[in-house]
Amino acid sequence: MFKKLFMLFKIGRKLSTSGAISSIYEIYDPPLTIKILFFVIGFNLSEKKINKNLSSGKKLCNALQEMGTTFIKLGQFLSTRPDIIGKDIADELEKLQDKLPAFNILEAKNILKKELEQENFDQIKNLSEPIAAASIAQVHFATINDSGKSIEVAIKILRPNIEKIFNEELDAIMLLAYITESFAKKTKRLKLVEIVQLLREITNVEMDLRFEAAAANELNENTKNDIGFKVPKIYWNQTSKKVLCLDKINGISIREVENLKSLNVDVKKLAKDVIQHFLRHAVRDGFFHADMHQGNLFVTKDGSIVPVDFGIMGRLDKNNRKYLAEILYGFIKRDYKKVAEVHFLAGLVSKKVSKDEFAQALRSIGEPIFGQSAKNISGGKLLAQLFEITEKFNMQTQIQLLLLQKTMVVVEGVSRKLDPNTNIWNISKPILEEWLREVKDPINKVGEITNEASEILKRLPDLPIIMDKANDVMTLIAEGKFNPNSLAYQSLREEKLKLELMRNKILGGVLVLVIFVLIVFK
Repeated sequence: MFKKLFMLFKIGRKLSTSGAISSIYEIYDPPLTIKILFFVIGFNLSEKKINKNLSSGKKLCNALQEMGTTFIKLGQFLSTRPDIIGKDIADELEKLQDKLPAFNILEAKNILKKELEQENFDQIKNLSEPIAAASIAQVHFATINDSGKSIEVAIKILRPNIEKIFNEELDAIMLLAYITESFAKKTKRLKLVEIVQLLREITNVEMDLRFEAAAANELNENTKNDIGFKVPKIYWNQTSKKVLCLDKINGISIREVENLKSLNVDVKKLAKDVIQHFLRHAVRDGFFHADMHQGNLFVTKDGSIVPVDFGIMGRLDKNNRKYLAEILYGFIKRDYKKVAEVHFLAGLVSKKVSKDEFAQALRSIGEPIFGQSAKNISGGKLLAQLFEITEKFNMQTQIQLLLLQKTMVVVEGVSRKLDPNTNIWNISKPILEEWLREVKDPINKVGEITNEASEILKRLPDLPIIMDKANDVMTLIAEGKFNPNSLAYQSLREEKLKLELMRNKILGGVLVLVIFVLIVFK
């Protein structure tokens, strides 16, 4: 308890001296109790002077950057939730640079020795100095002996003790979020505890490099027949929880447009390929790279796109993929009634809503777009407006679609840097048409129905037990004792119970501290 309390005060101090608290106060005006709380835990006496000409979002971005790994990750996560923090602040937090000083090569070698068996470690030769260092890991180049061949690889290594540091700071942030919600009931709408818990779950997966390796491997399998898109191969013998080994990329960053032109790479075709590959992965596979900014994309001499950094991936189930394809294609065809029908058929909008009124709202999004030049049309921005409109019709925000929309905006930005006149609609149309054709193909439909029927037949012997369980669950739902989001709900409930116990334990200590501060600094 004392360790968490000490960490809480350290974080309060960081928030105060970095200028983050002032930035937050400009964005949200919290109750006096919260201001007193931050004053106490942060000793807010020597607040950092910050440039008053900067926007609130920019000030917050700079402050989080100074505060290190946990806060950079928190800011990056919040940038994907404009529904919570607002679009302007989300746009600023997207600019957070995930860069920190590297740790030395001797420490890197020690981690490799500890993580890999001696035989696998001995296969690594010519380990370079760090060529890139981020908040969670850094990258080295090397060669490995694979089946008698010498292969150039990139090796990603987690920072020493990063999990311990990150989880200790998150424990304190979680406690701070819980205390804030307890003191200021209005802040509950921001879902602070839920945000911190979700960040913990996401980043703890990111800190296990075996998951990133598996994501790269799955993307490789899905795209092995996609001409012009190459995913680096994973070398599993040199991969562990803290080490990821994959092919070294012999290519040029996609941001180096002039260099690409000098190598006779067709940048207009490249602009088209970036968008089409992304859409193909999203609607065909339901699995896409969700961090496709310029720094994560390279281009080979033959014009192939090679992605790196598979820590953030997006998934869409079949219904959401069809929903996405149908609405985008409906907007391309300017068939707003069709787009409205898709929403109703998928149960995304209440049946009480007028279909004609909803179609009219969709028209208010689509028509202004078609009046613009090609270079101003954005599928990502269209989706953002769509989610905003549908929210007014009581459609709940779907997180996986928000992640896709954010990625689409980034991908379109990359494409337009290559070719400012890229026509998003013309490029998207063939991919959407192809997938919708496949989905509606009679042979595919028969196969899908057969598979579903087979699954039902397999479960028939269990039907009486399933019905009994369903009846029990429906009773609990009726009594308000069950939440269908079971795993996430249980995890969150456990975390909240721990926080409640801790809050009660330290409340007395905080009161003593308040009295002490008032006596000393009166």
